Amino acid sequence: MSGVKAPRIAIAPEKSLSWLPGAVEAGGGYVCEPADAEALIWGTPFGASELAKVLNRYPNLHWIQLPYAGIEHFVDVLDPERTWTCGKGVYAEPVAEMALTLALAGLRQLNLYARRDKWSAQVGRNLLGGRVTILGGGGITESLLRLLAPFDAHVTVVRNRVQHMDGTDVVVGPDQLHDTLPGADVVFLALSLTPETEGIISAGELSMMESHAWLVNVARGGHVVTDDLVAALERGEIGGAALDVTDPEPLPAGHRLWSLPNCIITPHTSNTPEMAQPLLAERITSNVRRYAAGEELIGLVDPELGY
Repeated sequence: MSGVKAPRIAIAPEKSLSWLPGAVEAGGGYVCEPADAEALIWGTPFGASELAKVLNRYPNLHWIQLPYAGIEHFVDVLDPERTWTCGKGVYAEPVAEMALTLALAGLRQLNLYARRDKWSAQVGRNLLGGRVTILGGGGITESLLRLLAPFDAHVTVVRNRVQHMDGTDVVVGPDQLHDTLPGADVVFLALSLTPETEGIISAGELSMMESHAWLVNVARGGHVVTDDLVAALERGEIGGAALDVTDPEPLPAGHRLWSLPNCIITPHTSNTPEMAQPLLAERITSNVRRYAAGEELIGLVDPELGY
């Protein structure tokens, strides 16, 4: 990076992932102690109180990179004086792929076939030509819209900022959420967890969904009121739920959700460590380069919105 001064980047906490220094150096950065740094790569999705102590001790840290797209654990630490970035959009491709996988598995009733021990009757529905509602308008949704295109489904997106998105038929604001649930074959949750979106799917919303519809959650477990979901599944109020995230998480052994035949649960594995490392490394490298060049960083966080 001739002509561009190498930015001084700290990495914390001490037990952060061993490949992070290489990602910083690949972007032309110099890894140093927080006291000498101008930016910080926080290498864990937790430890908000520890991060707050680091920032209080080192006011020289002007840019903070968080590892995940979901930053609900850090909302009380965010401040407008610093530049904050997160993994927003980094993991969109693998998470969108998992969301589609879960939706197809549910509609095709693979949850039932997988439990059989003998030949059974044929069941299942097409996604082809169906109706889809997606809550959230970020990177996961953008990737999911592209994957949904061959199915020629009618797609409605619910997002805070109402604006056109390629691959959608309708984009509406949160105030119209209830209008988007009746008629949908699949309802995807792909939004950030904030106070406004916590429990956004509860008994009322579930009662508005079709009896064959599947709820697919690849966002955060807190978006769904678990007890209400259990009740709806037990009554057959909806077709089923496919959950890569739960509340509580990890879901305890013996929880009622495990035994429900119309529920598919995966252990927050839309994005495995093997998938995540090269994607996050590329984002950190790109942002270090951009920071050095004075360019806008990728994955900027709005401290007021909390995502």
